[in-house]
Amino acid sequence: MTSTPKSPTATAPTPRFDLIGLVVSDLAASLAFYRRLGLEFPAGAESLPHVEAALPGGLRVAFDTEATVRSFHPDWQPPAGAGRIGLAFHCGTPDGVDAVYEGMTGAGYGSELKPFDAPWGQRYAVVLDPDGNGVDLFAPLGSAAE
Repeated sequence: MTSTPKSPTATAPTPRFDLIGLVVSDLAASLAFYRRLGLEFPAGAESLPHVEAALPGGLRVAFDTEATVRSFHPDWQPPAGAGRIGLAFHCGTPDGVDAVYEGMTGAGYGSELKPFDAPWGQRYAVVLDPDGNGVDLFAPLGSAAE
């Protein structure tokens, strides 16, 4: 008698999107960047190999050092080029986009796109995190100034 294999979905739970993970070259620099955008990390997190922050709605964002990833994946290499992940921060208003952009670039972070009124109805800009990932700053054009 031959048994019929069960469908993998018959007993497997439905996955739930839970975490966005970034591999970073310099954890302290990355945490400083994302703290400026409002993420909260525990004091002393810069010395840890893995750090997480809770996001609204229960989602989490995690940061691992390159050394941490190589500890379980020795052949891992950082990807060549940027643009492999998109993170976006709602800045409340068009003026908020400009203010956050100026604050980030004034603190020395790179710019990929200066603030502009996008044809899709948003004030939009892109700053670069310490690893060169583009981080979008946006707000609907119709939102009132703060």
